[in-house]
Amino acid sequence: MAGMATHVITGAGSGIGAAVARRLHARGDELVLHARNAGRAKELAAQFPGARTLVGDLAEPDRLSWAFSHQTLPDRVDSLLHVAGVVDLGPVGELTPKTWRHQLDVNLVAPAELTRHFLPQLRAARGHVVFVNSGAGLAAHADWAAYAASKHGLKALADSLRQEEHAHGVRVTSVYPGRTAGPMQAKVHQQEGKEYDPGRWIDPESVATTILTALDLPRDAEINDLTVRPGR
Repeated sequence: MAGMATHVITGAGSGIGAAVARRLHARGDELVLHARNAGRAKELAAQFPGARTLVGDLAEPDRLSWAFSHQTLPDRVDSLLHVAGVVDLGPVGELTPKTWRHQLDVNLVAPAELTRHFLPQLRAARGHVVFVNSGAGLAAHADWAAYAASKHGLKALADSLRQEEHAHGVRVTSVYPGRTAGPMQAKVHQQEGKEYDPGRWIDPESVATTILTALDLPRDAEINDLTVRPGR
């Protein structure tokens, strides 16, 4: 992207989101960092000097509209980067509606609602929407039903949005990382009862590189789907 671009990012507090935010911040782009509450927003603002914050709980997508109506949204959005996500493993025989809903709300309904809010700005800027999906968005395994369902849904959201917004010049990319080192991976290993060794998995910086590649691609092309697997 030529010149200073404005990026709205969810999940900038850790892992892939933090890596992407650091890279964009370092090159002088404008950041609007989404946070679930005011305390988290304050931490992000301290971490990324000059960045703006936007507060709203992704676990309550119905309330995002109300939350945003009390804040100043950016006039320009060159990219909307959906990186935040939650995971809770369990067999279908034990997953409760609450566990299903939490993952569907944060991983699918909230990204749809955020996209709806920022579409006017994205269209005006001929911007880019990036969904950080998961290998689970392409194949579901035992104990991953709810999370994989939310990520399969996210793929459907991205595919539909891409077709709807192509004429408006909005690019849409889904990135499907394999297991990536970070707090979420540590939690997954804990739930699986396995020892966690971050060195075995993808470095968040490597996923950030793929996201920046998609963003910086010349306008004559668009990366639709990008699968990133552990190289070790």
